[in-house]
This record gives sequence, C-alpha cells and structure tokens, in this order.
Amino acid sequence: MFIKRTQDCPTHIAIDGCTIREVLQPARDTLGLPYSLAVAEVAVGAHTYRHRLEHTEVYYLLAGRGLMHIENETAEVVVGDAVTIPAHAVQWIENTGHEILRFIALVNPPWTIEVDQRCDP
Repeated sequence: MFIKRTQDCPTHIAIDGCTIREVLQPARDTLGLPYSLAVAEVAVGAHTYRHRLEHTEVYYLLAGRGLMHIENETAEVVVGDAVTIPAHAVQWIENTGHEILRFIALVNPPWTIEVDQRCDP
C-alpha cells in the first residue's frame, strides 16, 4: 500500500505562478502511474499566468471559486467542478472568491517542466 500525505509534500511555485504540492510524480514515485497529480492553490484576488501544456490536464476544485479560461472560453468554476483542459490549449484560472482557490491538477502523461510553457512574460 502506498500512501502519500499532501501536507508532507514540499510547496513550490509552479511555472504558472500558483502554489503547488506535487503529490504523485512518476519521476520521483516509482509506482508506474501514467499521470501526475498535484494540489494547487491560488490566493484571493490572484490568477495564474497564461500557460499551455503539451499534455491533457484536469482540474478538480476542492475549495473556493473562480473563472477558468481555456483559449477563448471563460466559465465560472466552483467546488466539485472538474475541468478538462486539452493539450496545447492556452489556459489560466483566477480566484474570484473570498478564500483560497484550491484544486487538484491531474496531468496525463505526467507533467514535466519541458511540457509546460508560460505565455505571459
């Protein structure tokens, strides 16, 4: 049995500017998983940088509310929403609520720095 606690994972700033904890990362966890899983946070009133991944990504909202931007589409997102972000799509999320926006980011194939590109300076 493999259990990894989010609170035991180091926090760092992702390429899109959000705070992130990589919970499952096949490059470090020898589980043979075909995806990576992270918990991300965006502060009240903040937003991530526009960026794009070469892989498909799914956000699942755990806390807060915001606006999800994918290419030319924008939609409100709330706790319990799952958002599929196609590979190569320009994306960003903004926190429009009064608490930290927290979500799971699932990337398939697994996220690596080489597949993530910031679109803003």
